[in-house]
This record gives sequence, C-alpha cells and structure tokens, in this order.
Amino acid sequence: MFINEFEEKVNNAKELDFGTIFGQSMALFKKVWLQGLIILLLTMLIIIPFYLIIYVPFLAFGIVPEMIRGNENVSFGFIFGVLLFFICFGIIASVVSLSFKSAFYRICKQKDYGETTKDDYFFYFKKQYLGKLIVLSVIVMGISIAASLLFLLPLFYVIIPLSFVNLVFAFNPERSVSEILKLSFKIGHKKWLLSFGLLIVSGFLAEMIGFLMCCVGLLATLSFTYIPLYIIYKEVIGFENSEDQTVSAQTLV
Repeated sequence: MFINEFEEKVNNAKELDFGTIFGQSMALFKKVWLQGLIILLLTMLIIIPFYLIIYVPFLAFGIVPEMIRGNENVSFGFIFGVLLFFICFGIIASVVSLSFKSAFYRICKQKDYGETTKDDYFFYFKKQYLGKLIVLSVIVMGISIAASLLFLLPLFYVIIPLSFVNLVFAFNPERSVSEILKLSFKIGHKKWLLSFGLLIVSGFLAEMIGFLMCCVGLLATLSFTYIPLYIIYKEVIGFENSEDQTVSAQTLV
C-alpha cells in the first residue's frame, strides 16, 4: 500500500517551480545552518582519522616492494590487504555520510514545522536502524562504483536517485532496503532535471559564499546544497504525521 501511494504521488505531481524551491531552501537554511555545520564537523571528526590511517599502506607501498622484490606471493597478499582496507574504509565513510545526512534531513523537518524535538545527530546509529544503514551504504557505494566504471554519463544519472536515498531512509526508516532504493530511484528519475539544476546552482552559491568567508565559511554554507532535495521531497511526498501538513499529491510533477 505504501509503495502504491508513494508512486501515485510522484506520477500525479504537478510541475515544481525552480525559483520557488530555491527560495524555500534559502529560508530553511537560515534555520538549520548551525545544525548543518555540526553535521559536517561530526562527519570530518569520524572520517579524518581513517584518512590518516590510509597513508600507512601508501607509505609501505613505497618501501615494501624493494624488500619483497621477486616474492610474488607476499606482494599479492600485500596488495590484497591494501585493497581490502580501502573497501572497508569506503563502507565506513558511506555509513557515516548516510547516517548524518539522514539525521540532518530529520532536523530540517523539525525546524521547518516548528517541532520542539531535540536535535539528534546520531538518531540513525541506533540498533534498530544500523543494520539497514550498513546494507544501504554498501549498495549505494557499489552502484556509484559501477556507474563510474561505465564512464561519466551513468554516474551523472544515478547521483540524483542516490541522493534521495538519504531522504527516503530518513523519513521511512521502517521500510525495507529494496523499497527505499526503489522509491529513491522513482522520485529521482521523475525529478532528475530539477534536482540536478538545483544541486548545481546551490553548490556553486555555497562554494562562492563559503570561499568569500574563507574555509570556515565554506563549512557553514556547504549544507545548503542538501536542502533543495528536502524541499522537493516535501512538495512531492509530504509528511503525513505533521500537523501543518499542507502538501497533497497534487503539488508535484
């Protein structure tokens, strides 16, 4: 039933206005810029140590070959170990990113509708969501790698549906992994052009203002690029459990 209702809202939606979405994004950003900054800082705090560790195999790669030249078994084992490390690092980075972005979207909804719920940046690290979070992260990473190997065009397409995974998961964490992916690609495909245009414009604006404010300013403005997709989801699907819900199935394209 949920899948059918979701798809019906997407299929029956009217056209969304680029300027209106952008204006609403700016208005919401004023309410959540601090939370966006905290999300980015938390992400960096967790991931940067792994970036530092990553230099260890690279350093070894420069030294070990001279020591093990002619020993193909050791060389292969070392390369396999480095590859395994990179895969594990990629999964961890993907899990952290998906969790914090989903938490940010949850906070966006709270601020947007004036809810008084406490900001919970680690909400999706809870036991009931962690397993699904890891599986989604692995699949998202796998799709991204596969699209990259198929050259640039497939990657340009999947980047939008994969971005909606954060939103669908954030507001429907009880749904199965397959449902979340299916619905993300459904709305991402339907709203691809609008979403891509908003990401390009919002990203350019965030970087321009951020650089004018130096590096710290860039961290403060970077989360603005996440908000247009939240507005699209809000206008397309809406939030049935919100008291001020004003969005219906007819507001979408």
